[in-house]
Amino acid sequence: MKQLATYPSLQGKRVFVTGGGSGIGEAIVQAFVEQGAVVAFVDIAKQASEELCARLGAAGHRAPVFRYCDITDIPALQRTMAELAEQLGDFDVLVNNAANDQRHDIENVSLDYWNERIAINQRPMFFTCQAVLPGMKKKGGGSIINFSSMSWHAKGAGYPVYATTKAAVIGLTRSLARDLGPFNVRVNTVTPGWVMTQRQIDLWVNEEAEAEIKKAQCLPGKLMPEDIAQMVLFLGADDSRMCTAQDFVVDAGWT
Repeated sequence: MKQLATYPSLQGKRVFVTGGGSGIGEAIVQAFVEQGAVVAFVDIAKQASEELCARLGAAGHRAPVFRYCDITDIPALQRTMAELAEQLGDFDVLVNNAANDQRHDIENVSLDYWNERIAINQRPMFFTCQAVLPGMKKKGGGSIINFSSMSWHAKGAGYPVYATTKAAVIGLTRSLARDLGPFNVRVNTVTPGWVMTQRQIDLWVNEEAEAEIKKAQCLPGKLMPEDIAQMVLFLGADDSRMCTAQDFVVDAGWT
């Protein structure tokens, strides 16, 4: 059985996660809760999110706080984050996990579709960072973790708008790291490889995909949501106190 790290500095930390109800986000929420953090998250998957809260509470942990929120509605997202910070305390850690990698052909991308993809995958990331900044300044520091994707590193086909948004994450992270460093706020990117969430398995993991994974990864085995969550824990904890402006790639050596 694997022996994974415990981070005493995460006990009692206030953590906010976008898209925390399923997939990688669910693993991140669970990992922080198991470390003793006080966790809040938003998602549009109401049933899955409520079940996650109930399961973690039943396991004897402090259950995370879930709020239904469509992150494309920036005013609603801002209100929700303000209410949660008022309820739980200012956030120490922000995890910008939420995204949607819907496939699309170049020829079929309309202006409305482009704007919709930006509204999901790029725009909220800036405004969540803006929302947590006053509280982090008051607390003397914090950690912001933005999610990119290996898709654009690997020149993945079939989602050019998604790849554009995920490449832009690197620029946002590095710019914010410079601006927020004087306030002891660290800003980093996590770039996952092909993670075996239930959505990926249901939609795209077939025999051809299995063969591609074996060929492309340096390490054998499947990349799981828990593998990404472990990197996020490190970046949220004081152990990474001098890490900022970096892209932490967790892809089993694919890129």
